[in-house]
Amino acid sequence: MKFSKKILGSIALICALAVAGNAASDKVTWKLATSWNAEFPPFTDSVANMAKMVEEMSGGEFQIKVDAVNKHKSAFGIMDMVKLGQYDMGHTASYYYKGKDPVLLMFTTMPFGMNALEQYAWFYFGGGMDIMQKSYEKHGMYAFPGGNTGVQMGGWFRKEINSLDDLKGLKMRIPGFAGEIFAKLGCSVTNIAPGELYTSLERGTIDALEWVGPGMDVSMGFHKIAPYYYTGWHEPATELQFVVNKAKFDKLSDKNKAILKTAMKTAAYDMLIQNYDMSATAWDKIKTEYPNIKIKSFPKPVMDAMRQANADLIAEQSANNPEFKRINDSQQAYMKKARAWTNIGEFAYIRDNQ
Repeated sequence: MKFSKKILGSIALICALAVAGNAASDKVTWKLATSWNAEFPPFTDSVANMAKMVEEMSGGEFQIKVDAVNKHKSAFGIMDMVKLGQYDMGHTASYYYKGKDPVLLMFTTMPFGMNALEQYAWFYFGGGMDIMQKSYEKHGMYAFPGGNTGVQMGGWFRKEINSLDDLKGLKMRIPGFAGEIFAKLGCSVTNIAPGELYTSLERGTIDALEWVGPGMDVSMGFHKIAPYYYTGWHEPATELQFVVNKAKFDKLSDKNKAILKTAMKTAAYDMLIQNYDMSATAWDKIKTEYPNIKIKSFPKPVMDAMRQANADLIAEQSANNPEFKRINDSQQAYMKKARAWTNIGEFAYIRDNQ
């Protein structure tokens, strides 16, 4: 059978369009919303590195465009935007959403809980990932570790804390379970978006705040207003999260799923070591470049009260929320096992080789 040149040309055009259509359908472009301002290392670096790795590993076929809070204007709205499909994924901290679901805060960190090494081991080898996915799936999302700050400092205070009385009526920005502990001890607790922290402290909206550690804190200028800088207890391993719309993730090819998971895991590790370097570098400069900063630890009676308040709140939540109890039991059991090695390994090495 012979075809005219016109028909052959049409067939060729249809084939070309089909090939082009297939190529277009293979290309995936996602949008990601963060809880952070556009320039906010290492948090924003972690996200940018992840998006870059996805694009490179996919040969440009999978791209992720990042919108900082400067654009979408909702630092604490990431979970809703991802759930509703306005964004395909987000980068945030689970404990910002304890009002929606109290168990989510446990995937960021818990006071007096695991350190970063212990927590990562729990996630990847102690069943933590499966537990986290079950908690997030009921919200139409998956969650993946998105970078850890390690032990965070206890916060910046305008006045020295010498007793429990000094906490009464204190206005403090502190999220997560630690916020509930401070509230139980008489503080007026609030959660403020990262970009508004300095202004709130400067204007007296708050008397104290906790953020991360010297690597991120000193550049924010908190020490100019609140010079008392307390050591940590409340966030021993603050893990951020990549949250992903479940339906969107399930539609990805197996190849793109693997690429995304690998990029997120690598970016999380990158953030951990970048933040550690930033804090080590900043701490090295504090005594000479910032002599007004007064490094303090909370008095023992205050720490004892915090520890007791933590135990009481955990018991209360566990009694009222079976899912909270299951997660806490898993974390506590793993920490008990891992802490024995941490003490004889990491801690003993540091203690004996000062």
